[in-house]
Amino acid sequence: MNFCILPAGAWGTAMAIHLNRLGHTVTLLPRTQEEAFEMTTHRENKQFFPGHHLDDSIQIGMEYKPALMEAEVVILACPSKFLRSVCGEIRPFVTKDNARALKLIIVLCKGLEPKTNELPLTALRQELPEIPGGLLSGPSFASQVALGQPTAMVFGSNLDADTSAQIQEAISGNRIRIYTTDDVDGVGLGGCLKNVYAIAAGICDGLGFRDNAKAALLTRSLAEMVRIGRALGGRMETFYGLSGFGDLVLTCNGQESRNRTFGECFAKGESIRSLIEEKGMTVEGYWTCRSFHELCNAKGIDAPILNQLYGILYEGQSAENALGALMSRDLKHERF
Repeated sequence: MNFCILPAGAWGTAMAIHLNRLGHTVTLLPRTQEEAFEMTTHRENKQFFPGHHLDDSIQIGMEYKPALMEAEVVILACPSKFLRSVCGEIRPFVTKDNARALKLIIVLCKGLEPKTNELPLTALRQELPEIPGGLLSGPSFASQVALGQPTAMVFGSNLDADTSAQIQEAISGNRIRIYTTDDVDGVGLGGCLKNVYAIAAGICDGLGFRDNAKAALLTRSLAEMVRIGRALGGRMETFYGLSGFGDLVLTCNGQESRNRTFGECFAKGESIRSLIEEKGMTVEGYWTCRSFHELCNAKGIDAPILNQLYGILYEGQSAENALGALMSRDLKHERF
């Protein structure tokens, strides 16, 4: 199968390495010609994904048109806040006349779009309504996918069963197992929400809280994730699967988690401006926390952990006061 992946960040590069390993035709499209030249020369993405060799059979594209006109599947691996603009850039090259082989666009981003609060797949459908869309999610760090570490993910789409199975088989291999679901909202919501709670987990780590606190946070975060996700259209079982519970466990505990690391550094005294603007950290959970806070308030969804995290990140509340507010809530029966 012919895959075109853009842009060439860490995730895009990791997927290119994985799909090339499976024997597919892969074109990786960096943002600039300078990046493309650098990657072609050194066979490595030194800027965004250093230390991972790019096989000579991975094509490094210089322009949209030649790469997209041959692609059967396009994978968009940009942050959520750039997804709509990327769709606009590729729109002229993915019409039926220009991209006759194109079957599907898959998005990898895990965050709500700022201002609109839209899920990534919703934004994709609005911008490119004529092209079927799907999303790939689940507990997976880019570096470990590139290294061939055993990984399980879920592919969410509303494709017909035969096409969905074809994509599932194409992406699966002896080190990656892909499951399928038609609960695209549930998959998208789980992938977004877990980044929010990963920041809270990082704050726990930064404050020196230990296993008891982390276990309590993850358990009640899962309960809150299910409550929010169901209210916004996802199915309960999806949040107990790979794109919900699975990704929550990984992102809240993994040392490679950017959202968890952001929370830890913030708790230790680094400013949000320093982490995001000066260090250039991609932290989907920071922006997504505000989006979910707005949605929950508008729809009357009970989300005490998310609300306290919003207070910490956007209203200057101390983590200690937030913890006190959570621990002093009215006692009740455990519920999910």
